[in-house]
Amino acid sequence: MTAFENQQLVLTAIGEDRSGIVSELTQLVSDCHCNITDSRIAILGNEFTFIMLLSGDMSAISRVEHTLPVKGMELGLLTMMKRTSTHYHSDFSAGYTLEYNGIDTPGTLSKVTRFFAEQSINICSLKSDTYQKSTDTHMRCELEINIPTNVDVDTFKIKFEDLSSSLDVDYILRRIR
Repeated sequence: MTAFENQQLVLTAIGEDRSGIVSELTQLVSDCHCNITDSRIAILGNEFTFIMLLSGDMSAISRVEHTLPVKGMELGLLTMMKRTSTHYHSDFSAGYTLEYNGIDTPGTLSKVTRFFAEQSINICSLKSDTYQKSTDTHMRCELEINIPTNVDVDTFKIKFEDLSSSLDVDYILRRIR
């Protein structure tokens, strides 16, 4: 396989949420002879966000790059694209999901993500939101993390227990790989 056969493009589309957007975008990708190798959709407020990783040969990727701006304008979408290459995972000893929740307090997510950065732990995915419970606004967050081989898992768990206690959040840490 040559470098021209495995080109990759990250495509992001943002716009007002309504039926049919996913169909229109996936049809465009298909018509350009690209493959969707990874994707995420989120509704944030009234806005739809679609992120896709596309693969294809150089001409297929170029067709998407030239066709998407016009289609995006027709659909009222803000679109962005960036060529990329295959992501190679670093050595890690374990993968975990972390779910935490508590009273919504400004700065909690920032402190948790800073903690991971200081421990050299990669965040693979993150989803957070808020919800009403009784008269309080609560927050919840779900993360998937990879712990590098040079990080002691037991020490990490103790340090995270201390952090969660100081932030007054409950959490569940599950090993997934």
